[in-house]
Amino acid sequence: MREKLGELCAKENPVDADIVVPVMDSGFSAALGYSKASGIPLEMGLMRNKYVGRTFIDPDLQERKLGVRRKLLPIKEVIDNKRVILIDDSIVRGTTMKHIVKMLRENGAKQVHIRIASPMVTNTCLWGVDIPTKEELICATKTVEDIRKILNADSLNFITLPNLLTSLGEKGKNYCFHCFIKD
Repeated sequence: MREKLGELCAKENPVDADIVVPVMDSGFSAALGYSKASGIPLEMGLMRNKYVGRTFIDPDLQERKLGVRRKLLPIKEVIDNKRVILIDDSIVRGTTMKHIVKMLRENGAKQVHIRIASPMVTNTCLWGVDIPTKEELICATKTVEDIRKILNADSLNFITLPNLLTSLGEKGKNYCFHCFIKD
């Protein structure tokens, strides 16, 4: 499913670039799908330290920032002087993605285009997934352009909810989409 979402993201949000780089591990399958659909090679421009846990759930901003630097290591030889498409499955607060973009630029990326293989997360979860309050969700209070500027990305795009629903067909009737619906 995540690979198919990456393919959908490539069709809905194409961009001219040199490499597709997944945010490990959450964006790997979507990046694989994006790469296959776009013909742009998948490269491991970020390596994940498997001993660092999920950073987005840490309630302390400073700890989240440090966690990202400990968790993800940019590979300069892969990203230097490249136009990078950075793929992840979602953006929650935006703090992790902001630091990833900064690390890619510090290691020579010419451009960083963010593609998210889901619609914008604009609401909390009714099923108990640890999503912050609505006020902390960057997509609940900002436009795509505002978020792009905050993240310092060259471009930013998400899958739209209508296209996600179309791609799921009948199976989509079995899923909850509350987190993607602004109310």
